[in-house]
Amino acid sequence: MGTERKRKVSLFDVVDETAVSGKMSRANGGGTATAAVASTINRWNGRPYSQRYYEILEKRKSLPVWHQKEEFLQVLRTNQTLILVGETGSGKTTQIPQFVLDAVEIETADKRRKFMVGCTQPRRVAAMSVSRRVAEEMDVTIGEEVGYSIRFEDCSSARTVLKYLTDGMLLREAMTDPLLERYKVIILDEAHERTLATDVLFGLLKEVLKNRPDLKLVVMSATLEAEKFQGYFFGAPLMKVPGRLHPVEIFYTQEPERDYLEAAIKTVYQIHACEPPGDILVFLTGEEEIEDACKKLAKEIANAGDQVGPAKIVPLYSTLPPAMQQKIFEPAPPPAVEGGPPGRKIVVSTNIAETSLTIDGIVYVIDPGFAKQKVYNPRIRVESLLVSPISKASAHQRSGRAGRTQPGKCFRLYTEKSFHNDLAPQTYPEILRSNLANTVLTLKKLGIDDLVHFDFMDPPAPETLMRALEVLNYLGALDDDGNLTKLGEIMSEFPLDPQMGKMLVVSPEFNCSNEILSISAMLSVPNCFVRPREAQKAADEAKARFGHIDGDHLTLLNVYHAYKQNKEDPQWCYENFINHRALKSADNVRQQLARIMARFNLKLCSTDFNSRDYYVNIRKAMLAGFYAGCPFRANWALSNCERQPSCALTSFKLPGP
Repeated sequence: MGTERKRKVSLFDVVDETAVSGKMSRANGGGTATAAVASTINRWNGRPYSQRYYEILEKRKSLPVWHQKEEFLQVLRTNQTLILVGETGSGKTTQIPQFVLDAVEIETADKRRKFMVGCTQPRRVAAMSVSRRVAEEMDVTIGEEVGYSIRFEDCSSARTVLKYLTDGMLLREAMTDPLLERYKVIILDEAHERTLATDVLFGLLKEVLKNRPDLKLVVMSATLEAEKFQGYFFGAPLMKVPGRLHPVEIFYTQEPERDYLEAAIKTVYQIHACEPPGDILVFLTGEEEIEDACKKLAKEIANAGDQVGPAKIVPLYSTLPPAMQQKIFEPAPPPAVEGGPPGRKIVVSTNIAETSLTIDGIVYVIDPGFAKQKVYNPRIRVESLLVSPISKASAHQRSGRAGRTQPGKCFRLYTEKSFHNDLAPQTYPEILRSNLANTVLTLKKLGIDDLVHFDFMDPPAPETLMRALEVLNYLGALDDDGNLTKLGEIMSEFPLDPQMGKMLVVSPEFNCSNEILSISAMLSVPNCFVRPREAQKAADEAKARFGHIDGDHLTLLNVYHAYKQNKEDPQWCYENFINHRALKSADNVRQQLARIMARFNLKLCSTDFNSRDYYVNIRKAMLAGFYAGCPFRANWALSNCERQPSCALTSFKLPGP
């Protein structure tokens, strides 16, 4: 590293606020949080602060983390790494990045280089919603001074000084900028979730910190194994921020529930009918389950008539459009008649509402004790998304959501014995239960060849690593010595699984890269088929019209072609039970993937549609990447193979053996 960088060991220019408050530079964002609050001009855009800014500022001052601002900055001034544990609702996700930003120099003295503060989130929804909130708090425009970056969507600019991004996106940035030199401070939020990308970032950033003494790292979490994290990060100091929690009364069931979904719906209705005012948060495992519960709840409450108050039922899951996600922050409806039963907001969510998002007004939490988790079996090379029991740490986080604004109640739909005996203390790290092919390809691209000795916090099983190397070797991404090939380098540039990356890279050889681009884009967005409960038969018939005898991939291609032929018409999508937003997103993804292909001179081409080889060539390209997942007919295996209910092939009668 250069001598200039080594001299800049201190990140902060300000030690004594009173001595330098008059010298604060608005151009580069120097100064302290206190000086920032005192000014009437927004130093980020040069405009006067709005009335809305001052209203939000008063709310910010009531957050627990605000009262420990100076303590936090003092600890960070004297340490390169800091671990911060803050209870849910303490304000750490929105405030800590702003505290850092107010105290850090984001430009060099000659103004030739500009830096950023980066804050990672494990989920796209959190990165988007939190960045919007922080932009509002800072009184700036989202996408300008404050931005976000998620897969296939970058809402930032050259003016961005604070960026919220998914952990996977920071990992991808490290591919082109190994020392992450655009960043002055990196904040890893929700570290306790131990996602695959976050665990890799742990090891990667430990090395970056050794080579960049001017970089600071803050590891934040609502709950984590503090001693383990301190030991891993060079004995970093630990700072704790209390949450703004009121007492929460916990209730357990006397016996295990046979159907937790029905039990959850009944509990919601009982609370709505009998309990004092307060919003309800229900945790379920996935989109289909959530939508089903929302419809049943709406019907049951409507049938009750005037006996209960009105209810605003709001679903929340990662693939929900941003405008729909924002509805969770809307207030509960007023009573239907003056003096009548109170209205409530009922949020039905995946575990995204555990720590990533804070919803004010929640008084009642219903916790069935389950969440979906990825599980990988390296021996049969199958990765599944299974409904699994949550950990004690997750249960604690869920119950804490009930005590944000007043004393609350948490209804756990499992026995107290199950809580103490059956739930693990912490969530099992994703790296120990995932397919590591994509992770290994990323590490190889980053120049990390000795995977066995890479500094994982929890090293994965050798068998899982060997399987990943084996798969990448089969795909041609690694040679027999485990080195990255030219093909592997190109594959690593695509923000896709290695199998899909290989399919794209080889598609020009089969004269079908346009079609493979469309298929890859469709596979990278939420399900495009809409199946309303009240029109399931009509939706199934519409889907069957797009069905292809050769499976789901070509069915998706048919949908995309029909969408383009109908000039991307939203009305056409509505009439054919197609999710217009998903198709629009697929179109955007396709353009981004096409740009990556152009960078490597991979030509865009198509076989003539009327040629007998049109679909044959597409299938050949698909097999180049996904051959390992293909079933083959063998008498002993016939009884073990079934078609997934939503598969396009359910519309066709397949030939027998």
